[in-house]
Amino acid sequence: MGAARPAYSPVTRPAYGEKPVLGGGFHDAARTWQAPTSSVPEQSRFDSETIPVSARHEPVTQEQERAAQIEDYPLGTARGQLHETYIMAQNADGIVIVDQHAAHERLVYERMKASLEKSGVARQMLLLPDVVELDPDAASRVLARVEEFAELGLVLEPFGDGAVVVREVPALLGKVDSVRLVRDLADDLAELDQGLTLKERLEEVCATMACHGSVRAGRRLTLDEMNALLREMEATPHSGQCNHGRPTYVELKLRDVERLFGRR
Repeated sequence: MGAARPAYSPVTRPAYGEKPVLGGGFHDAARTWQAPTSSVPEQSRFDSETIPVSARHEPVTQEQERAAQIEDYPLGTARGQLHETYIMAQNADGIVIVDQHAAHERLVYERMKASLEKSGVARQMLLLPDVVELDPDAASRVLARVEEFAELGLVLEPFGDGAVVVREVPALLGKVDSVRLVRDLADDLAELDQGLTLKERLEEVCATMACHGSVRAGRRLTLDEMNALLREMEATPHSGQCNHGRPTYVELKLRDVERLFGRR
């Protein structure tokens, strides 16, 4: 056992400030070892010149296109919806706030007038006709104007005492509550001079119909729907005012907004 044990060799500690000297054997091999040379070529340094021009400037181009698009439209581009009632848009000069129901009501009204002047208002037949219960006087007023209502796309027929049935409605109104529509028209007729035809009081009658066929406050719209409404407003005469005389939109100039925050 004593012959197999290696001889003891004391370790000499270096003096303070001296660097230790490694011994031979493993320490020498570790000191002289070098990593093997890889056959993979060294990765080239990042060079901005290798990036295509279109890729380097794409964000700027998109920003420029967006800004140009906003400037092209007087009512701007929709950015969102407030309380599911007002469309918030941005144009080149500031902010535009649109009352979606009032604006769409005006658009439907103008479409109805244009259709009436050309070839008549297109109709859509109800799969299940609606029966509208009215008091006898109201039913008499409505049935006395059946032919005139038909010219406006609303087809009505008598249905017993104090009731009418709705067969067809104006197509441009889309999905409409025909029962409420007929009752509101009956109320309008009570205030209408019986000596006048509906065409002579077209504004009141079409306004009532347009109101029922318009986008309601509280309806959530997509950005595409909001932008489509803005574009149609820009192309429609008198779209800045609804059928009842209220404004359909208001505009805040950027300088006015900045003044609110004390920037001016």
